[in-house]
Amino acid sequence: MKVDKYVKGAVRQFAYWFAHGTIGAGLLNGIDYTGGLQEECSFAEQAFIIFMNNLEYDGTGVTNYKQAEYRAAQYIRSYYDFSYEVEPPFEPWEIEGDPVSASGWNN
Repeated sequence: MKVDKYVKGAVRQFAYWFAHGTIGAGLLNGIDYTGGLQEECSFAEQAFIIFMNNLEYDGTGVTNYKQAEYRAAQYIRSYYDFSYEVEPPFEPWEIEGDPVSASGWNN
């Protein structure tokens, strides 16, 4: 089973904008989250988890790209700006990471 082409496109676009420091449409202005990726990258993993857990699609493609991107940007903002409050607060399902496969990394 292959991943839907629109989901692949959404992940590619998010990764591109993430790497260039341009996600969040203004929410992350003044926050250089890309500068510390080599030293501290767990926040990047969590941002991708939040993005993927929020991403929705149907037969026509991804239906909420900007919402999924925004939720990830909210996480990054809260990671670097302790005074920022995520609204609405993250639900447990948004921040929980999934395994690579049922039997491990080698499949």
